[in-house]
Amino acid sequence: MSSVPIRAAGAVLWRREDSGVLQLAVVHRPRYDDWSLPKGKLDPGETIPGTAVREILEETGFAAKLGRYLVRVAYPVVARDGVGTADKTVDYFAAEAVGGAFETNDEVDELRWVEPAKAEILLTRRVDVDVVRTFCLLPAELTTVVLARHAKAGKREEWNGDDDLRPLSSAGQRQSDGLRALMPMFGADRVFSAPRLRCVQTVQGVADDLGLEIRHEPLLSEEGYWPDPVRGIGRLLTIVAEGGAPLISSQGGVIPDLVSALADRDGVELADSKHGVVPSKKGSFWVLSFADGPKLVAADYFAGTLPVPELAHH
Repeated sequence: MSSVPIRAAGAVLWRREDSGVLQLAVVHRPRYDDWSLPKGKLDPGETIPGTAVREILEETGFAAKLGRYLVRVAYPVVARDGVGTADKTVDYFAAEAVGGAFETNDEVDELRWVEPAKAEILLTRRVDVDVVRTFCLLPAELTTVVLARHAKAGKREEWNGDDDLRPLSSAGQRQSDGLRALMPMFGADRVFSAPRLRCVQTVQGVADDLGLEIRHEPLLSEEGYWPDPVRGIGRLLTIVAEGGAPLISSQGGVIPDLVSALADRDGVELADSKHGVVPSKKGSFWVLSFADGPKLVAADYFAGTLPVPELAHH
């Protein structure tokens, strides 16, 4: 008999040696006497990205910047009460090590930085090997852009003022706070927004934490985008070409067309269950990953704080 599902998250943690060689982190867990990718269970109230970053730090000693979403794996495990089995799912990200050092801890007694081919040999479980192979389908170094739809701002018909000045509702502010907590995990270092107040308020907390001004982007608003979508797409690609890890706040009338246009241009599959409609719920965001060009190579949708694997294809 199956018990309550168990959620977990982890990553393929990578770095480059000075020589340019790509290395992946593989950890030894004495409790299981196995070699594994860093991962662990969600704490109560924790998000999937938050778990991945915390577990990386706890098991390896390294701070990490999340990149593209890789895959969700599922397998049965012994239930927490020891009776029967439970379905366990693990969501994996690509993650760059950005500082730290390993020390033996309660869960891990050894960490090895190895090249991908050696990681495949060292890893105990085939499922971890498959995750590494998914990671290796694309270059490690990608420019990651978070494209967020503004948070909830109440009903338009209940607002008597200028619609450009319609503010976030209390629910929208909670969504904004959630985005604020997540963005350091993705290394956000620049903030852009369509000029509407609700778009700006959605990312204001992130900008405040970074000590930055939000740059207004009229071409990424509904009014600015639709007269000439090519210019709007070009503006986003210019932001990408400037590097870093930008966060962009836009609107539901822009994001689906922009994402689908880039995906069509660069051959990225966007499979979903809504008859070809690219999703963009209020408070949700896309993590768009670009290689040189800039060329879109991965597009991953997060409905709030949860990745939606069936919509994330590379």
